[in-house]
Amino acid sequence: MEEVRIKLLKHQHQFLTSKAQNTVIVGGFRSGKSFSGVCKTVDKLIEGYKQSNGTPLDVAYYLPTYRDVKMIAYPEFKKQLQLKNIGYSLNQTDAILRTEYGSVFFRSMEEPSSIMGFSVHYSLIDEIDRVHRNKVQEAFDNILARNSAITQNEYNSTDFVSTPEGYGFLYHFWNDNKDNPKVQLIKASTRNNPYIHKSYIESLEDKYDSKKLQAYIEGDFVNLTAGTVYHAFNRKYHNTNAEVKPKETLYFGMDFNIEKMACVVFVIRKGIIYAVDEFTNVYDTFQMIDLIKEKYDKHPKIIFPDASGNNRKTAGVSDIQALKRARFLVLALKKNPPIKDRVNYKNLVFQKEKLFVNVKNCPTYTEALEQHAYDKNGVPDKTTGHDHVNDAGGYGIYGIVKKKKLISL
Repeated sequence: MEEVRIKLLKHQHQFLTSKAQNTVIVGGFRSGKSFSGVCKTVDKLIEGYKQSNGTPLDVAYYLPTYRDVKMIAYPEFKKQLQLKNIGYSLNQTDAILRTEYGSVFFRSMEEPSSIMGFSVHYSLIDEIDRVHRNKVQEAFDNILARNSAITQNEYNSTDFVSTPEGYGFLYHFWNDNKDNPKVQLIKASTRNNPYIHKSYIESLEDKYDSKKLQAYIEGDFVNLTAGTVYHAFNRKYHNTNAEVKPKETLYFGMDFNIEKMACVVFVIRKGIIYAVDEFTNVYDTFQMIDLIKEKYDKHPKIIFPDASGNNRKTAGVSDIQALKRARFLVLALKKNPPIKDRVNYKNLVFQKEKLFVNVKNCPTYTEALEQHAYDKNGVPDKTTGHDHVNDAGGYGIYGIVKKKKLISL
């Protein structure tokens, strides 16, 4: 029987021919992601066999659960191997598919402890964003540890295919590695798949809101958490190229936390506020003072801090006293305004086009604005770490708008 050739979609061809160490397809439902993953895994199985001069080399395929393995992976691998006229035997108990070219190990990422006891030269991770956040990092670490077989290649690849589930593991993996030439992201829209009926997309449009359609049809990373705190912010629309000019007055919103101190730097021009810089994950107030002096020594500086800094002490003095001793002009309220007021003012200035953010200079602040959500009690979540820099920005914005009245809303 001759091998059957299948016409690939553009994103599938890109994925199969990519030589990156980590190639990621992020796509909508039924965009052909899993098919691409199965095809590439089989191709890697054959490639390893040929490169090793006929010595079988193993690969691995990972899905969130063993039910997924049974319902998704097994049928697709059987189909691909039959199309390529490759004989196989499947041991479902051990979740291993054996061929003359080597074996395919199937494992569940929801059971990280099962990812052990074998060595492969290629790994394909399918739908990692569906894995519980308490297990996903352990599963990924174990996957990389198994990808250790000796080959002639520069590196053993680990690839991903997944539907984006908000700002989950895959978003952070890509965001952390987007400047790495060994990592490639490929977007796949459901609309580009001619092998599905048009009524399928219509059914999704009837079922999901606009944000979920961006993820589940277009394959975009969007915040799917209900109740985003800073809903008025849009990374593209509110971006600015504004930079600090020599000797201009700078306004600092500052939040006090040991090892997690945060500060957002603003300038005001013609009644518009621009966030132009940030300091994050600073150890304490004294280190923050040193960093600000080092970078902005020639600028007039006005600090709008967390009012609790009057009570918190570092090395025997309050945080606000330390700022004043450093000869900063500190405009602190007796107590912080309600969180609701700070949130409302920030959303208001975004809506009225009075606040813009230099996304390049303020990456942590930008991410926090996009991703900060409310918790189950209806207050901004404090478990993700987004609150520190958002609080800093909030103190600055509230101080500028209310106390100094430097802009008109």
